[in-house]
This record gives sequence, structure tokens and C-alpha cells, in this order.
Amino acid sequence: MSHRIIQIHVRRGVGDLHQKLKRITPVVDKWPIGPDGLSYALLVRTQDVQVVTDRLHSLFMEKHIVRIVIQPVEAVLPKPVTLVAAVASPEDAGVKSPRTFSGISRDELYADVSRGAEISTSFLLLVVFSTIVAGIGLIENNIAVVIGAMVIAPLLGPNLALGLATALGDLDLMVNAVKTMLVGFLVALVLSCGLGLVWGHFWPLDLYSPELLSRTEVGFDSIALALVSGAAAVLSLASGISSVLVGVMVAVALLPPGATMGIMLGAGRYDLALGAGLLLAVNIVCVNLSAKLVFLFKGVQPRTWMEKQKAMRGMILYMIFWAISLGVLAYVIILRMGQGL
Repeated sequence: MSHRIIQIHVRRGVGDLHQKLKRITPVVDKWPIGPDGLSYALLVRTQDVQVVTDRLHSLFMEKHIVRIVIQPVEAVLPKPVTLVAAVASPEDAGVKSPRTFSGISRDELYADVSRGAEISTSFLLLVVFSTIVAGIGLIENNIAVVIGAMVIAPLLGPNLALGLATALGDLDLMVNAVKTMLVGFLVALVLSCGLGLVWGHFWPLDLYSPELLSRTEVGFDSIALALVSGAAAVLSLASGISSVLVGVMVAVALLPPGATMGIMLGAGRYDLALGAGLLLAVNIVCVNLSAKLVFLFKGVQPRTWMEKQKAMRGMILYMIFWAISLGVLAYVIILRMGQGL
């Protein structure tokens, strides 16, 4: 069982912090930090972090909270036993815990995911390096190299950030995620297009490499794989199982279809580029749709009522948009299958 330490630091004038914290449950243990009585550390189970942090925000006004810090805990000795508050306060009546299961809190999830929506030097360099590696692997039909490119490609981050931004109604994160996604795919497309153009000019370019051709064929199995892989990516991240995420990134494979599309465009094979572009579109749509469904299932939502209403409206529009997009793509796949493409 994993635990977190929640440190709360408040300003003077909030009353007896120790007595107020007695109303917080479930808490494994708590202790003061410093002699002034304005800082406390709470030891809680990971799955209870969201409940406790939301309760802290309801107990104290925003202007009275200096900072709330959440830290992971490697181990707790001796084995802790969860404490239960002796008396529930009147305002606790009717308060419902969010629908969550073992996993990290909304704030931790936001901190992890929002980093993937930032256009940084590292992000751009990873896109460049992964595109070059993927392009060489696809042209040389080297699956190990292609998998390596999938692992280092950062393009999954902005897609997950977009899903979380909609779940929380965070417009700033949404704009950053879309901007980062567009920049990332544009860099990958331009670079792979140049790679196909240059490679075909100086060396023989095998456009019938199995690794290349496999990224130009789209079927309903591609939709199923992208939906399941996208859901697994979000679930692994939200559950704090970061080691699983690398394998999921390989399965989702957002970069290879984009690199294949660019290579085919550079080589002048627009028919094959269209197939790769369709596969890329299917992956993007399915990742975003399944991400939203998992966030909805996990109960990831804003804290206040007003923010929840705004996020709910955004979620409905978001779901409709991606569902219609998936329907259109499925129809295009049916048409291509009917034409034998």
C-alpha cells in the first residue's frame, strides 16, 4: 500500500490548526512541523490524497493557505493503521468522496501531465531525434529501431494533457496542449518529409519496406488498438504506475505513422501518404477519446461546483467532437476497404 505526505502551511489567524485537522479523515498519522503550530504533516494513503486535499480546501479559506505540498513516501515503519476521526463535524454531512480508486491525486496528475504540454528545447529535440530514428528504422525495416523511436517520442504527452484539460475545464492547459501537439507533429512531418526527399535522392529508397507499408494500412483493428492503448496510457499514469507507460507509448505509436506520412510525401507517393495520415488521425482521435473516458471513469474533475459545471459543458462538446471525428474516420476506412485500398 503506497502513501503520501501532505504538508499544509497556513497563515496566522486561522485558529487552532491541530483541532481543525482532527476533522480530516481518513488520515494515517499527523504531526506538527516547526514550533509555531502553523504547519502540519499528514500521512495518508495514496487513494485518499484527493479526499484529504479537498477537505483541507473546504476547511480553510484560500487566503489562509500558504501552501499545500504533496510528497511520495517510499516506506512506512511500523506498518500504519488508518486513524478515524472521533466525531464528524456538521458540515461533513452530505459530503461525498470523489469516485476514485487506488491512484494519484488530481493535483499530482495535473503536475505530471501538464509537463507534456510545454514546448521546450527538450521536447523539440526529442521530436527531432525520435523522427530521425523512426525514419531510418522504417526505411531500413528495422523494428527494433522503430520501437526505440516510439519510446523516446514525446508526442503522447500533449494528447493526454488535452484530455485532462477538458476534464478539469482548464482553458490554458487546453490551449498549450493543442499548440504543443501541432508544433510536435509539424516538426515531425517536415523532418520526415525532408528525410524521404533526401534519402530518395542519394540512396535507393525502398517504399515497400514492411515497416513502412504497415503504417499505410488502416482497419478497424487499428481503431481498437488505439482506443485500448490510449485508455491504458491514461490509466497507468493516473494510477501512478509510470513503468507501464513506456510500454503503452510503444503500443499507441503516434510517431511512426507521422514519419511514414512525411517519408511518402517526400518520395511523391501521395496515395500511401494518405493511408499513413489516416492511421495517424485514427490514433490521435482514439487516444483523446479514450483518455477522456478514463478520466471520466476515474472521477477526475475540478474541486468547486462552478468549475465542475464549466468542465461538464466542455466535456460534452469534447466527447461529441471526438466521437463524430471517429465516426467520420470509420466511414473513410469502410470506403477504402470497399475500394480495396
